[in-house]
Parts: sequence; C-alpha cells; structure tokens
Amino acid sequence: MAHEIVIPRLGWSMEEGTFVGWLKKDGDLVRRGDAVFELEGEKASQDIEAVDEGILRIPPTGPKPGSLLKVGAVVGYLVAAGEPIPGAAALLRIDSHPPVDSPLPPAAAPSVRRLAREAGVALSQLAGTGPGGRVMPADVHRASPAPSPGATGEGLRSPVFFKDTGGPRQPPVAPGAQTAFASPRARRVAFEVGIDWTRLSGTGAGGRVRESDVRAAAARGPSSARSNGDGQRLPLTSRRRVIAQRMVASRQQTVPVTLTTKADATNLVNLREQFKAVGGSTPIPSYQDIITKLGAEVLKRHPLLAGRWDEDAVVLPAADELHLGMAVDTEEGLLVPVIRNVGRLPLNELAGQSRRLADQARAGKLVAADMQGGVFTITNLGAFGIDAFTPIINLPEVAILGLGTIRREPIVLDDGQIVARQQLTLSLTFDHRIVDGAPAARFLQDVVHAIANPSAWLLS
Repeated sequence: MAHEIVIPRLGWSMEEGTFVGWLKKDGDLVRRGDAVFELEGEKASQDIEAVDEGILRIPPTGPKPGSLLKVGAVVGYLVAAGEPIPGAAALLRIDSHPPVDSPLPPAAAPSVRRLAREAGVALSQLAGTGPGGRVMPADVHRASPAPSPGATGEGLRSPVFFKDTGGPRQPPVAPGAQTAFASPRARRVAFEVGIDWTRLSGTGAGGRVRESDVRAAAARGPSSARSNGDGQRLPLTSRRRVIAQRMVASRQQTVPVTLTTKADATNLVNLREQFKAVGGSTPIPSYQDIITKLGAEVLKRHPLLAGRWDEDAVVLPAADELHLGMAVDTEEGLLVPVIRNVGRLPLNELAGQSRRLADQARAGKLVAADMQGGVFTITNLGAFGIDAFTPIINLPEVAILGLGTIRREPIVLDDGQIVARQQLTLSLTFDHRIVDGAPAARFLQDVVHAIANPSAWLLS
C-alpha cells in the first residue's frame, strides 16, 4: 500500500512552509529515518525524515523548489516495488483546491504572488511571459497601477524597507529575465545586502538563485537592485515575515509594562574571572549563562512570572521544569532556542547547552522542538553598548528580562565613601494582565540581589 509523504507542522502556529528541495530522487529506495526533503518553516529549515519505507515516487504535480505548501499537503508517495503511483488527482494543490471544471490559477512563484497582492494586481488577469506561461515579477510590475501625481508613499502599502541607491531609475527588466525562486540562504543574504533577488538570473538548477548570484549582484552595485527612484524595495523572507507577525501579536495580545533598575555586578564579574582562571575542557559560563541560572532560582520563588495565559486560567510550570529561552541574533533575524530544565542543570552543562543552541541557531540548524516550551526569556544587548531597553514578550510567556552592558561606575556608599563598582542595567517587561507592578518589582529586586550575591544563590 502506498504511503503518503505530507508537509508536517514544524511550529505551533505553522500553517504553511516553503519547499526547499528533494534530498532523494524519484525511484530511490527510502528507509525509515532517511531525510527525504528539506522544508523551511516558521523560523528554521529542517530535513524531513521518512516515517515509512518504500520506493519514492514524485508525481508530475509534485512541488518545485520555492513552492509554498500548506501543512498536510501531499508531496509524494512511498510505494512497494512494482506498485503504481497513486492518481495525481489525489495530490493536494499548493495554493488552492479548484473544482474540476474551474480553470487552474496561473503559475507563479510565492514571491510573485505576494508581490501581486501588495500591488493590487489580479494574477488571473495576467498573461505570464515566463516558461509555460509562468507569471514573472516584470508581468506584475507592468500591470501595477502607476502612483498618482504628488503621492507621498505614506499609504497602507508603503514599502517595508528602503535603502538609498544613489543611482538612476532602472529600466524594466526584459520579460523572462527574472528567476522564479531562490534558496533560503540566497533570500537571507539578499535581504541583508539590499538586493532584490527577483530581478536576478539564477545559475542553479532550473534557474534557482543561489547565494553566489546574490553576492555577485551586490558586487556589481546598485544596478542590480530594482529602484523606483526613491529607494529600493526588498522582498521579505518568510522568516522575517513570521518574526514580524510574532512581534505584532505580542503587542496586541498582552499589556506590556517595563521596569528598569541597576544591579551591582561586581561579584558576578569576579565569579566569571574565577571560572576563566580555572579553565578546563568545559565551556566557561558567560554572564548570561550565570544570570540564566540565577534567574531560574529566582523564578522558583516567583512562579507567576513563569506562567502563561490560557483563556480563563494562568498555567504555572512545575518548579523542576523551568525551560528558559535565550534570544539569539542570527543572519536571518531573532531566534529564541530554549534551554531545558535550567533549575536542575549544573552551570557548566548549562553553558555547554547555550553554546550548542546558539551555534545551531546561527547555522540554521535548529528544529522546531528547540524553540518550544519556554516559560521565560532572557535577551542580552549588552554587547552592543545598550543599557536599558524595552524587550518584547515572547508569546505565550508572561515576561522577558533584558540585560544591558556591565559598566564600571562610581557609587556612593552609606558612609559617604565613593567607590568604583560594576553596574548592570536590567529591563523586565511583563504582562500586566497576569502580573501586577508590585510582584514584578519584587521579582526584579530578587534578581538584583542574586546578581549581587551569585555564589550564595548558586549554592542554594
């Protein structure tokens, strides 16, 4: 019996993902656990493994690299030797499920569909100039209504990001010159260096835009970017879009309040210097590692800060199941992998896990499970010279703690003596629906006390 290969759900809110490419060929023998295809989900790309065994059969209507697929969509089959491939009609369509007697929607890449939506252009009204009648970005540009004289660009569809190119207005690209899809890494690099990858001719298989194509275009200068004379419009990556949705949801679904205060971090700095002096084969805990461990100890005394809103109740975690998120800056944007059971972890093991998760995040190797289940997040902008800021709550959590730069500052003691001490600014954002100001302040003061006396708290 044929086994369907479907698009899995990689995240709790994932509804669709970008098909990156097959890792097996049609006709290959696939065993349980073999990686069959690569899928880009909400915040990570992941190799999808087979849960059955058989001969891989990819229908003619199977997905192409860059296709946007709904969760549950059938992309292929595993069959027994000699077994025919199931009817192609059983394969779920990528974007819609039209009736048999209805015309199919025009072929277009996901980026072109998004471009058409933003420009207010109906794809069904376009005659594609790409291979097989595929709608290309230039087709959408030509059909886009011209801006009215005197328009300021401040309407609802104003560009998301601009970068001054300093060059002349670029002429339209010839039909068929664009490429329909790009690798996730190419899209990320394009956003980073300010290149519109939809205008590039890809050198990869089937015209796929690769990272090398983007970097070559960046080296050629502004002529490689689509310009409207005022700036450059950069297509959003799917990951950037998810980050944007999460940030907006956090602001709309919580009542955030931020408290800031300073902690005496002199003993914290001394403790880390002791760890560095001892050395050894285990990772040296960073300041954030130590504060993460201290934070778990403080959360045991203030469990409400580790709760989550669940309709008519607040759900609190078990004291020995404190999973803390760590915000990591990556090339593709902010990711929050989760360190499990921080309260039970020795500090050296916590440091090892944080290094591993940070490295995997920056290499794009995190899986969905690595970013789920957190009850509290710590984010650190101290490396950038920032003192206080307003962290945004990582839903469905209740609070997030921001760490600033540790600075040597003069402090006046009770006896009037002025001494130099290491000072750390803390910024706690909490959801006022669940936590009032006074309990949040008590939690923050305990964090201050723990940072001032780290050895005592770690021994406790």
